Amino acid sequence: MKCIRRNEYLTSKERVKKVFAHEEPDRVPINYSANPGIDKRLKEYFGLAPDDNDGLLQVLGVDFRGVRAPYTGPRLHAEVKERNTDPEWGIRTRWIEHSTGGYWDYCDFPLQNARLDQIESWPMPSPEDYDYDSLLNMCEKYEEYAIYLGDPGLADIINTTGMLRGMEQVLIDLITDDPAGLRLIDRRLEIQLEVMRRSLEVVGEKVDFLWMGEDLGTQIGPLIGKKLFRKHILPRHQRFIDLVSEYGLPVMLHSCGSSSWSYEDYISIGLKAVDTLQPEAKDMEPAYLKKHFGGRLVFHGCISTAGPVAFGTRDEVVEYVKDILDIMMPGSGYCFAPTHALQDNSPVENVVAMYEMAHKYRRYE
Repeated sequence: MKCIRRNEYLTSKERVKKVFAHEEPDRVPINYSANPGIDKRLKEYFGLAPDDNDGLLQVLGVDFRGVRAPYTGPRLHAEVKERNTDPEWGIRTRWIEHSTGGYWDYCDFPLQNARLDQIESWPMPSPEDYDYDSLLNMCEKYEEYAIYLGDPGLADIINTTGMLRGMEQVLIDLITDDPAGLRLIDRRLEIQLEVMRRSLEVVGEKVDFLWMGEDLGTQIGPLIGKKLFRKHILPRHQRFIDLVSEYGLPVMLHSCGSSSWSYEDYISIGLKAVDTLQPEAKDMEPAYLKKHFGGRLVFHGCISTAGPVAFGTRDEVVEYVKDILDIMMPGSGYCFAPTHALQDNSPVENVVAMYEMAHKYRRYE
């Protein structure tokens, strides 16, 4: 299979910049994210090596590339038997098999019952221990693409703190202003903010936007109340948005589930784009988003990974993608991407059809 790219006149970087400015490009910008099982099968389908990530992005016609300063410091957390232990933060996961593949599931939650003094002594990486100079080479390598710093885990509070403390305890921390839980949040964010500051000092003129995240919704409504959100989440995120705004760069926020209830507040502090956009969740339907936030936010996502791409026929995928593009593309401001990540139960032929359709569909002609 070869992606169709007829009448393209923009580079990927130019294409994405136009969309972030709500100007019509030559075609919709395209992004990719996938779980390991379907990612492996796609590489096999295209005859690529298992580690040829760039090769897969090229054959799919993906317009985005992410860069980050790699950690070069010592391992701060020892390996644990039958666990995968993150060397920087100490997050533990275990491999869970399922019928179509598997995933790393968060477990153990080593700081679940930690006191304030234990939070203060928990090893965390130093901003000194990152290779910022390597960012220049990465940006030169991807100079024709839309380059972003960060990822959906940057600056997120509930989700990543829950990986160390457990989701239930994090929510209790926020409700009760627990000093230990809040200090864990702030220690991590202070480090991330400084790493981002140093990264921007090196490549702030070469990247195109910052990608940060938070999970704010369930399938049926908000995960937390708006009062709690404005007290604990929004002010902490504003520090990242303010930092990036010094470089004139937009910020995109990842959030799973029903999240549109928070968008007005985020717009008020300068957020420019939103990611994931699970169409099954409350007030996240494409038409709803376009009606209420079109022209004020850039949308990235909307292609359900729990719908036709996973369970339909190839023809159903084509019609589904056309329907989404018909809603989201008019007036620009839309980037084509799966909701969070393609799942392992997605047939390869459906994923191929999804990306073929994104290239073929010429709403802007």
